[in-house]
This record gives sequence, C-alpha cells and structure tokens, in this order.
Amino acid sequence: MAIVINGRDFVISSSMLRTISLRNDIIDDIGDPAVVLHTIHDSHLPADLLVFPQRLDDPSPRYPYHMEWDNLAAVKISTYDEWLKKQIHQNARNKIRKADKSGVVVRAENLSTQVIQGMVDIFNETAVRRGRRYSYFGRDAETVKKEWSADAGRSIFLVAYHQEEIIGFIQLVFGESLARTSGTVAKLAHRNKAPMNALIAKSVEVCAEKNIHYLVYGKFSYGKKGADSLTEFKRNNGFQKIERPVYYVPLSIRGRVGLFLGMHHELSERLPVRLYNALTTFRSLWYKRVNGNPSR
Repeated sequence: MAIVINGRDFVISSSMLRTISLRNDIIDDIGDPAVVLHTIHDSHLPADLLVFPQRLDDPSPRYPYHMEWDNLAAVKISTYDEWLKKQIHQNARNKIRKADKSGVVVRAENLSTQVIQGMVDIFNETAVRRGRRYSYFGRDAETVKKEWSADAGRSIFLVAYHQEEIIGFIQLVFGESLARTSGTVAKLAHRNKAPMNALIAKSVEVCAEKNIHYLVYGKFSYGKKGADSLTEFKRNNGFQKIERPVYYVPLSIRGRVGLFLGMHHELSERLPVRLYNALTTFRSLWYKRVNGNPSR
C-alpha cells in the first residue's frame, strides 16, 4: 500500500507487523517525524510501526525514539579522477580497463522499449543468483516498465552494451547531494568482460558531473551474513561502511509488542549464526541442484 505524506512517498507493508516507511529511505528525508506521526494518527492508517532513518550525512542520533544502527555502502565523490586514482583498489582499475578493451560501452538512457527488453533478458537469464532464487526472474516487459518507472522524474539508466547487446544496467536515483543505485545487475554470460565495474565507473562519473557528493550501493554488510564477495566488490570500488541511526516508533499495541519481541527484524536476523549459515548453505546447494544454473 502506497501513500503520500507531506509530499513524500511512503509504503505500508503487508506483513504480520505492518510497518510504514519511506519508499526510498536512502535519498529521501522524513522531515519532522512528529508531523508524520500526527498525520498517521489523524488518517487512521493501518500500520503498527513507523520506521525511518536519518540522512547519510547526519549520523548523530537526535530523536527520542527507539533507535538501532544500520549501515550503507557509500563512496564520497569529489572528482572522477580522484576516485579512479586514489579511492579504488588496483584490481578495480584493472577491471575497468578490461571492460573497455572488451568493447563494453556504458550509455546514459531513459527507460525506453529497448532498455526494458534488455532488462527482461537480464532478469530471465537465470533463476538463481548468489545462491538463492532471483526475485526478478520471470518478469515480462509490462511488469518491468511498471516497476522501474516509479522514479522516472529523478533517475537515469546507465546501460552497458557489448556489440549493441544490453549486458547490464544500473538505475541511478538522485536525491539532494546523493544518489543510490538500483538494479545493478549484469548478464552472467558476459561477466568476464567486467561490465559491473564499467557501470560503477560510469555512475561515479555521472555523480561527479552533477555535483553529487555520495553514491550509495545498498548495504555494506547484511546482518548475520557479514562480508561476502559483493562486500569485497564494493570495497574494491571505493565504497565504505557508513552507519546511520534507524528509528522504530510503535503506532499500536501490536507495534509495541512486536518491537519488544524483535519482530521488526526478519526471521533470518533472529536466528543463531550457526543455524543461519547452515540454512543458507543448504539453500545454495539446493538451488544449484534443482536449477543447474550458475549463481552470481
């Protein structure tokens, strides 16, 4: 369920503990949370918990609500040359050169019919990525157009081509002085050409041109999962772990109880580390056996 409060887009989850949060909480700021809470109360919205973070550039806790720390993977940008020569690992520089020598070209485009079809082809290349079922597998063109048009007024698509075949893309969504990546995926069949490194390089270049100070690429680490190959990729490309406060404000009795019991976190975050690792290993092996597809 989507709703607009004070000009900002919020979504209400449909899970047992219904949370209301900014649709794009990386680049959008909640403003005055007291005003948002007042609006939620007056509108009788069906939510149990308001969840909101502070801005990336405002890391000191300043609200009197239940707070927990979360993290983002972000790179601070001044110029493209500064990033290329001083902020990234030699391995990443080599991969950028490799992509160029392999004929990978990255273009900034709008969400055209051609780009949509390229995205569909990427999404449906394999049912499994990174050891788990790929959530975008099975998408058709109409679904992709609908899902990826929400931020059309403040985003661009960076599309990686090889001999006019679309082999990867990133949607860059812009906020005030920062941008976030969305999608950030490439075809496994072309991974030897390092298209992801070329896409990240183009993202930094575009941000530098637009005077965007931070580029955010999801989280740096995910709960009990800890560091993995994706974390290493981000680190090699200059991204660092930046922590920020996230607030949880109960809106109902169920919200208070759920917060006390830790239900605001996914089940995977509440499992013991050894059990979580065993289950993820089993899941990865199961998907490889059932699908017979490579995972990224």
